[in-house]
Amino acid sequence: MTDKRTYQCYSPEFKREAVRQLADTDKSCTQLARELGIRVSQLYKWKQQIDQNQANAFPGSGRQAEPESEVAQLKRELERLREENEILKKAAAYFAKSLV
Repeated sequence: MTDKRTYQCYSPEFKREAVRQLADTDKSCTQLARELGIRVSQLYKWKQQIDQNQANAFPGSGRQAEPESEVAQLKRELERLREENEILKKAAAYFAKSLV
């Protein structure tokens, strides 16, 4: 049995805000990291990245997921809604019979 780790992805805005809070507040790094739900080392790493590359600190890495086609998403939603509609029709017919 393999234990596959899942990693939390944080937006660049979240990272910048976390580093800003580290600089602007009188909270310790440990306390701030605990409040944000991240590791202390991660907060220090983000601070280092911002110090080195101010504008391009968090460009993203790895293969970016392709945005899902809106048409495909709408087709799936349409199919789900059709199934729900059929279930409701059957339930309405069943309860209508029991009232008569």
